[in-house]
Amino acid sequence: MTPMIDMVFQLIAFFMVLVNFTEADQNQRIRLPSSELAKPPDAPLDSPITIHLTSKGTAIMGPNEVPIQDLTRLLTVEYQVLVRKSEGLASQATIIIRGDLDAQFGLIQEIMQICQNVGFEKFALRAKQQEALSRGISRT
Repeated sequence: MTPMIDMVFQLIAFFMVLVNFTEADQNQRIRLPSSELAKPPDAPLDSPITIHLTSKGTAIMGPNEVPIQDLTRLLTVEYQVLVRKSEGLASQATIIIRGDLDAQFGLIQEIMQICQNVGFEKFALRAKQQEALSRGISRT
């Protein structure tokens, strides 16, 4: 029995090393634009909800890929769940928008407007941080 328990703990440790929790809300189809102002968040966000905007103009929220007009239904359900969990949880939720490099910026504004109509107020836009050497800046 002891060797079996030891093996289970080793497997748990192995899979914990393989899982990258910071990339859990990322979609590999989305190519983020580069920005000089992009920086990692200072602290983890409370109740983050990630919306991916594809280059085709569709939105991905969780496992669902929908046209932007259908995003209202998904966000309304999410908002209602947060309200039922806790009174202040819905107001603390942050919508993270990861727009593709080739997506139209007007669609990002449309997503933000839909979120505001549902009741969400906090937003975070994601971009890829530029490397200092790729900008032609040399460090001495």
